Amino acid sequence: MLTFLALASVVLLGIVPEQSQAIMIYTGWERHALVGGDIRLSCSFFSWRWTSEEVTFSWTYRPDGARDSISIFHYTGGVAYVDNKGPFRDRLEFVGNPGRRDGSILIKNLDYNDNGTFTCDAKNPPDIVGRPSSVRLLVFEKVPIQAGVITGAIIGVVLGLLVLIVVIYYLMRFLVARRVFSLSVSKHGKKKKEGSQQRQGPVPAADPSKVKAAASEKKKQESRKDKK
Repeated sequence: MLTFLALASVVLLGIVPEQSQAIMIYTGWERHALVGGDIRLSCSFFSWRWTSEEVTFSWTYRPDGARDSISIFHYTGGVAYVDNKGPFRDRLEFVGNPGRRDGSILIKNLDYNDNGTFTCDAKNPPDIVGRPSSVRLLVFEKVPIQAGVITGAIIGVVLGLLVLIVVIYYLMRFLVARRVFSLSVSKHGKKKKEGSQQRQGPVPAADPSKVKAAASEKKKQESRKDKK
């Protein structure tokens, strides 16, 4: 009886569907490209499950100034479906790797009319609840000056900070070396002076009796000269 109950519980647990978790989808925020060039729009996701064989990716596109979005790409069951009627027919290619949670697409031969918002949605059953992520595409004839200036300014600031750090480092090394040298010289001079004083020795004090005898002898010699 107990064995039967255990087997029944295992079967029932296997029938209960696995609880789903939220899925998080990532794309870039804004991408810049040149007319006539290609652009890769990346899409990846984070899920608490292993990558399912039923993983799906969907891309939609909303042109600038438009209110509605159109479907341009869908991946499901290991097969990629590209829209063959919309603005990206014959210009869109799937370059992702679903096994690595990558649903990136490549858009070729860009035009000004391609400016707009691209939205990616992904599902990794049983994790199917998540907010789609969007990236805006801006197509230019030349690289935007503002973007180039900002990039150059950032690079300049970083290089300036590195140069300043190197200058401060070597300046501190120079000051420390100079301080050590001056202390070494002062200690060496002090030791030399003390050594010379020790070699000369102290001056002996005069004997009072000898000084008195010398003075008396000098007086006698002076008195003899006066008598002559």
